[in-house]
Amino acid sequence: MATVDHRILRNISLDSTNVDEEDEMILNNHVCTHVPKDRFNSVYASLVLAGIGFLLPYNSFITAVDYFHSQYPGSTIVFDMSLTYIVIAFAAVLLNNFLVETLSFTFRISFGYVVAFFSLIMIAIFEIGLSMFSDGTSYVIVLIAVAIVSFGCTVQQSSYYGYAGMLPRKYTQAVMTGESAAGLLTSLIRIITKLVLHNERINTLLFFIFSSIVILVCFVTYHTSRNSDFVRYHVAICSKDARSTADGFQVMTEEEQLVNDVVTDGGTMINAVGGDENGDEGLDVDGSRYRYVKFNGQNSFELEYEQPASHNTKCNSIKMSIMKRYRLAKSVWPYMLSIALAYFVTLCLFPGIESEVINCSLGDWMPIIIMAIFNATDLIGKLLAAIPYAWKPKYLLIAASSRAVLIPLMILCVIPRRAPTLSSSVWAMIFSALLGVTNGYFGSLPMIIAPTTVPDEKRELTGNIMTISYNVGLTSGSAFAYFFRDLIGPAVNLCTSTYLIKKLPV
Repeated sequence: MATVDHRILRNISLDSTNVDEEDEMILNNHVCTHVPKDRFNSVYASLVLAGIGFLLPYNSFITAVDYFHSQYPGSTIVFDMSLTYIVIAFAAVLLNNFLVETLSFTFRISFGYVVAFFSLIMIAIFEIGLSMFSDGTSYVIVLIAVAIVSFGCTVQQSSYYGYAGMLPRKYTQAVMTGESAAGLLTSLIRIITKLVLHNERINTLLFFIFSSIVILVCFVTYHTSRNSDFVRYHVAICSKDARSTADGFQVMTEEEQLVNDVVTDGGTMINAVGGDENGDEGLDVDGSRYRYVKFNGQNSFELEYEQPASHNTKCNSIKMSIMKRYRLAKSVWPYMLSIALAYFVTLCLFPGIESEVINCSLGDWMPIIIMAIFNATDLIGKLLAAIPYAWKPKYLLIAASSRAVLIPLMILCVIPRRAPTLSSSVWAMIFSALLGVTNGYFGSLPMIIAPTTVPDEKRELTGNIMTISYNVGLTSGSAFAYFFRDLIGPAVNLCTSTYLIKKLPV
């Protein structure tokens, strides 16, 4: 039998006395007379910063590729950081799908910021600044820091997509725009610090400190915007139900809400409203008793008796939670597959294979430049995703799959090692730009569209399920990147004077 979330049964009054404009509109099938506005687009801006905040820590590690290559020459450090981050992220997103119903998204989001901030600061001070460890120990510590950042930021990321899914469509696009902006911002910070300070250790230390400051700004911005009337209004609607009143809005726990809870989860109602055998009006669900009361002139329910949770009740709750996700996945699977394929192709090439492209003139600037190109075009792709276009799921799936053609083209830029087939670095830059813009576009659309195809109360859960699929693509793509690196063979220093002399014609 289904269980009812007792938090939903509480009558929650949400203040909207600061609303100045009155509009009559239909939003998410609820008729409202007072709809709070996103003043000065502050919530939109906070969600752009949110996307920056949860991806900037990872981007900070991979964008400092020049420093890590010099610290661990001949290693697969970029591949290892990418795979470590993504494997932990996959585990974290699965865990978060259970935490979503036990911990508030405010707690989960704050947890991610705290973990990321302190991880970057610790690496900056003890690993980069003081160099307290040997190379072998240092390598392991960097990967551990990446794993910790991955766990915190992925719980945060999945929570943000659930949070944004409860708001109008453009706010999910804001989070994804922030993701791309994170990559571009870290690339710009890295370029500036490298230009201003020529000492590699000092400019990398400064780079990580700047990244930590940006995360702190994102944390403050989130807590400033989350209590706005606009956010509270939309979260209230998606929490279960909202009814307009003369003064604003409030969540009402009425008969149809409890009926929907039980019927949706496949449960059976006993002694429903209308009276039990003793003529008492009330509702019994899973042994808990709710009495029929009036609240502000409206009918609602109040918990009268709660049966202690048993082992079977907990097992049934877990089973129903899994079934709920399974039923939801059946309705949005084309979007889940589309986003998984989009990120699979991207992670096959970025950042691993792209960091292997060599240019003797640019030297250690080459991987930084090519990653900056990817991040800039990825941002462009996400901005293009904001343009309304009615993609059919089938065509969206085909388009996301067609990006696979970029894999062999980019690999030709690095094989054979001693004389790449597409030896000009211009080719690598063009393919990186195409990879970025298509990743931004086809990686965003499924995440934006999917929550709009389900009922309001399923939006947060849909955002979390889509994040699982997103991480499946990331994980599988990152694993395949190792296969492609083995295919292209060990690195060869094409820019040494000895090698260049041997290449000269007799």
